[in-house]
Amino acid sequence: MDDRVAGALSLPEDWPAHPDLSLALNRMGSFDWDLDSGLMHMDRTALDVFDLTPDEYDDRPDSLSPRVPTDEAQRLDALVSHALKSGRTNYGAYFRIQRRDGSLRWTHTQGFVRRDKTGRPRRIIGIVRDATQELADSTARRELDEERSQRTSLVEGTTAALAHARTVKDVIAVLKNSQGLAHLGATSLVMGLLESGRIHLVADGPEGAYVPGTRYTRVDEQYPMSEVVRTLSPRFIESAEDFAASYPILWRNISRLGITSAAYMPLIAQARPIGALGLLYRDKGGFTADERNLLMALGTSIAQSLQRAMLYEQEHDLAEGLQQAMLPRRIPSVPGAQVAVRYRSARLGRDIGGDWYDLIPLPGGRVGAVIGDVQGHDTHAAAVMGQLRIVLRAYAAEGHSPATVMARASVFLHELDTDRFATCTYAEADLTTGVVQVVRAGHVDPVVRDVDGSCRRVVAEGGLPLGLSAEFGRLEYPVSTVELDPGQTMILFTDGLVELPGSDLDEGMQRLTSLVANGPQDLQKLADQLCEAVDGRGGQDDVAVLLLRRRAAHAPQPGGRLQQHVAQNDPEALSSSRHMIRAAVRAWGAKDRADEIELAADELITNALMHTDGGAIVTIRVLAGTERRLRVDVEDRSSALPRRRDAGEEGVSGRGLMLVDRLADVWGVESRGSGKCVWCEFLIPTR
Repeated sequence: MDDRVAGALSLPEDWPAHPDLSLALNRMGSFDWDLDSGLMHMDRTALDVFDLTPDEYDDRPDSLSPRVPTDEAQRLDALVSHALKSGRTNYGAYFRIQRRDGSLRWTHTQGFVRRDKTGRPRRIIGIVRDATQELADSTARRELDEERSQRTSLVEGTTAALAHARTVKDVIAVLKNSQGLAHLGATSLVMGLLESGRIHLVADGPEGAYVPGTRYTRVDEQYPMSEVVRTLSPRFIESAEDFAASYPILWRNISRLGITSAAYMPLIAQARPIGALGLLYRDKGGFTADERNLLMALGTSIAQSLQRAMLYEQEHDLAEGLQQAMLPRRIPSVPGAQVAVRYRSARLGRDIGGDWYDLIPLPGGRVGAVIGDVQGHDTHAAAVMGQLRIVLRAYAAEGHSPATVMARASVFLHELDTDRFATCTYAEADLTTGVVQVVRAGHVDPVVRDVDGSCRRVVAEGGLPLGLSAEFGRLEYPVSTVELDPGQTMILFTDGLVELPGSDLDEGMQRLTSLVANGPQDLQKLADQLCEAVDGRGGQDDVAVLLLRRRAAHAPQPGGRLQQHVAQNDPEALSSSRHMIRAAVRAWGAKDRADEIELAADELITNALMHTDGGAIVTIRVLAGTERRLRVDVEDRSSALPRRRDAGEEGVSGRGLMLVDRLADVWGVESRGSGKCVWCEFLIPTR
């Protein structure tokens, strides 16, 4: 060997060291490692431990690589490196080697570092021995296994916790609150996300660690996070001196924090950097290979979770913005009513949904209130919701009856290029009379709060959800009528307000009616309280709420009126007009003549529908004067004037005008352009 190295390398005069005979007798091999030349002499006993022959070893440590598994070699290298840099004089470690037959054997090594007068390490002299039997049931082996198990479970546990993180804040909270940092010995973390070529600091480490001017930094600046993003390689800072020399600007601001080492890792997802993570340590110097591998594995897991969280936030922001754009920007002022609306987005678990509300002013002192929920929780649900809201508003404004509005909306959704359906409730309220016509399409029932605070559920017969009723040819939506007295409040809402895991809908409705009954009188505060109750129980669905309160009976002044169009072959519209007339008569103090007025009006409407084309327009109003009169007008497009005739004993028709003549105080016919108006008046009591 001397011939091989003579003249080429300068070796210590006593190299290699000669071990004591006692070492060989105890089956301990020795080595002498010259750090300047890199050569490491191993005696025959040491080579036997590694299952190597003298001709297989050339005095270079790399020759041992076939016998030392990669992870063990990295751990040993880190251990030796740390001993040399920290000034230690010795080190020891247990590690495994792989023999020729593939079996793994435990080995123990002890090394002694020799330094020169300046403290520079020059040489390591040590021993190696087979420790398989020793570690078979020893505490040392259990500690090693437990350490590896802890490292493995740390990665697995952190990854599992991050799987539930939805936002960037969630990811940071998991890392700060988990035991992972404590197990690694890290005192705090810093994190930055790459945004438009700059690193945005989103977690700024321990209290007092934030450096002014570093909230946004360029990738080319001299900061550790900038470096790892730029190079896509981790940066392990093993001492305070290393930190101060490498990043003097940053170190000047954080040196007071007692940081002795740090690990910065690029966060890489889909082969591109999305940010950087830094772990800061106190009372720690250097990183072993196991620690480095562990941190890099954690960095990979964190990067994947961050990317998922960022994509979630982007989609959520897009969906929320889309939904907010689809919802009414403002609720119009409605004479005779007080209105409050709220939309609460889901706090847990799911994306934005398709819940919506709307308030539609209609002619004749009427208003349409809509509440609905499109199936699904994504941008598509929000887009479908916006389209449904528009068509419902259009159909209602065209003057269709509530049942027709709902049926047409169902057909629209069925013909739309989507597989979604929607539940919906449409309530058309006549604020002068208090009549509310309610149509339900697979939606939850509304509730009504009385003036005294008591609350009841309004059980309204319903039809299939929008889209499904058209698909199955069941477009007949029943209409339920509710009379809303002055001061009473109707509450429309989506199912997120009453749903709670582990309970059924009836229980949810009971909780809601109790909450409403005990809630504040102020409508806006009541709406806030309903949403706060959902937050309090951790509601996982979106909630839309619309509260409509009838202020007070406002009798129409002269010229004021209620009006409705009744089309031919539209039984819902005919029924709706009857409800309007009945409620108006009661609201205007003519209850004693309600049957007479309703019957006479019904005869006029029926005549118009039977004997003319184009339907009829029904108007009811109060005429103020010396005597208070209620007038019913029925207009049609026919110019042919009606005449009263005797139907005879066997006749089945012809008695309509005779009946009107008997019931009304006065009646008549007026020409109206291309059509006419048949009217009748009734004397009613003064208020």
